[in-house]
Amino acid sequence: MLVLGDAHADDPDRRRALLAAYRESDADVALQTGDLLHYDLPTPTYFVAGNNEDFDVIDALRRGEDSAPAEDSVHGEGLAPADSSAGATVRNATLLASSVAEVEGLRVAGLSGNYAPTKYDEARADLTGERRRHFVREDVARLKRVEDVDVLLTHEAPHGLVYYGYDAGCERIDELLDALEPDLCLVGHHERHVEATYGDTRAVSLAPAWERYYELDPETLELSDRATPTE
Repeated sequence: MLVLGDAHADDPDRRRALLAAYRESDADVALQTGDLLHYDLPTPTYFVAGNNEDFDVIDALRRGEDSAPAEDSVHGEGLAPADSSAGATVRNATLLASSVAEVEGLRVAGLSGNYAPTKYDEARADLTGERRRHFVREDVARLKRVEDVDVLLTHEAPHGLVYYGYDAGCERIDELLDALEPDLCLVGHHERHVEATYGDTRAVSLAPAWERYYELDPETLELSDRATPTE
């Protein structure tokens, strides 16, 4: 199983790196931890939204749709054929937004978005524009009700994982780990490889996809990494 960190694949070079990782891994399925920014993918991919996305596409996926109006798309380059006027077509991209999916025998759950304390108590429906990047209390509460989670995907990190002279952890991710007790938590956003434990959960902050890609053994949850090809 392919595992990918931040992609920022609206940039052509980083998009080529992303697709090179898919090609070299030759995996049947992938997990990705946000800031994807390219949603026409060669392999079925389960991902969480980060704080940098095409939020029209993300909103469409939240509604269970597979496209977004072209005139509303901000980062939609390359999402639809050049002669398409119907919108930004999404292929092989499944959003985990306070939801869970069965992936190669694993129950994989995800929280989409990043944390903004001033927006946390707002209703999701009231978030507009770039503020759609955040998760809110209702998102966390809904995900806490999920049972039997093996792998949790988040964009923010729990405490005890990423440091910048201070602990960059998010208390809301701590709450989720306390409630769900997954075996593995895969984290984006920080674009550096760091590992730690939170309670009984192994937490891994992933390097960005243009530097490294990962392979996850669904039987053992062993995670290995390789340099992303340059071509």
